[in-house]
Amino acid sequence: MSVVALHSQGRLPENITYFCKALRRAGVPVGTAQILDTIRAVNAVGFTKRHDFRVTLRACLVTKPEHFAVFDQVFRMFWRDPEFLDKMITNLLPAINTPPVEKELKPAQNRAVDAMSAGQSRNLPAVDREEIEVEATLSHSQTEVLKHLDFEVMTNSEVAAAERAIAQLRLPIVKRPSRRYHTSPTGQRIDARAAFRSARKTGGEVLSLPKRRPTPRPVNLTVLCDISGSMASYSRMMMHFIHSVARKQGAGWGNVNAFTFGTRLTNITKSLDVKDPDAALRVIGDQVKDWEGGTKIGTCLERFNKDWSRRVLGGNATVLLITDGLEREDVDVLSDQMQRLHLSSKDLIWLNPLLRWDAFEPQAMGIRAMLPHVDQFLACHNINSLTELATVLGSGGQTSDLMRMKAMLS
Repeated sequence: MSVVALHSQGRLPENITYFCKALRRAGVPVGTAQILDTIRAVNAVGFTKRHDFRVTLRACLVTKPEHFAVFDQVFRMFWRDPEFLDKMITNLLPAINTPPVEKELKPAQNRAVDAMSAGQSRNLPAVDREEIEVEATLSHSQTEVLKHLDFEVMTNSEVAAAERAIAQLRLPIVKRPSRRYHTSPTGQRIDARAAFRSARKTGGEVLSLPKRRPTPRPVNLTVLCDISGSMASYSRMMMHFIHSVARKQGAGWGNVNAFTFGTRLTNITKSLDVKDPDAALRVIGDQVKDWEGGTKIGTCLERFNKDWSRRVLGGNATVLLITDGLEREDVDVLSDQMQRLHLSSKDLIWLNPLLRWDAFEPQAMGIRAMLPHVDQFLACHNINSLTELATVLGSGGQTSDLMRMKAMLS
């Protein structure tokens, strides 16, 4: 088969550049050097068939596994997918036409459509239109829709708005009593030392019995976040949530520690010191090596219990465990490690995105092994679910979902 080389006067270099910019708009980091390298690579490999062209582009432009899905969607649209062409042509028709019924898009397609649509009119002649000034901030109804929208189906603009909303979330700090005491008129214990000191002024006669109560101290927070392939749609938003909480530890939290796990356990606490959330996520991405890999929850919890539990928990910590509970290994090990984690912490709160389904039942063996050892069981698939976490945090007792799930285990 003959190989078709690129020519400087051809349109392929321009289209490759447009494709790279579309990837960038879809959230895949693509720099100018990568664009030039991609054009040179296609020129070296030649243009023979679609598969070779796709492999060449992906090898040059995608550096992280989590970007494969977005790349594939943008490439299909770039190759003039029939459904995408119909959508683009419909968008260019006069407004009097009846709007078509659109098919529900897959998660990665939302971002891909946004990216490709941003450049769809790049070659069209300019049309004079009346300019209308619109308030750019979200209306109340838009905000309500965003709060209940699943992270998995959000578009690029909705993801950005959700990240800003998560940055404004406040988790109420519930201080717990420590072993230290201070004088208080509402205390339950008699302060003998204060009574004797006062009696020295009255010739040894005790005229009053001062009281004392435990001094409250801030709660330590430890977050364990699952970054396996089954959690790919929620890991990034959870990382923003963890960063937001960690940045506010001076406003009432004690020590905030964070770990990721998939096939291995990684301590990302130091990376959360970076002020900008996007920069912090890039640092975490370089540090963590098992993004969207397998799931070894029991093994990772065992490593945490042995190496980190005594350092970061101390018996007074709240633990947020973010995972779908889909274990791939021995569930007996998972049950033992969950029990040990529960005994080492004050509150163990499990955030599971699968709880978003009304018909969810604890059928998976991993979920059945974990449920008996948690204090709270909540969803984490949208902003509203994270707001619910703020409501139940430190409230004690068990949520209705947890009691219902535990009843199903018997």
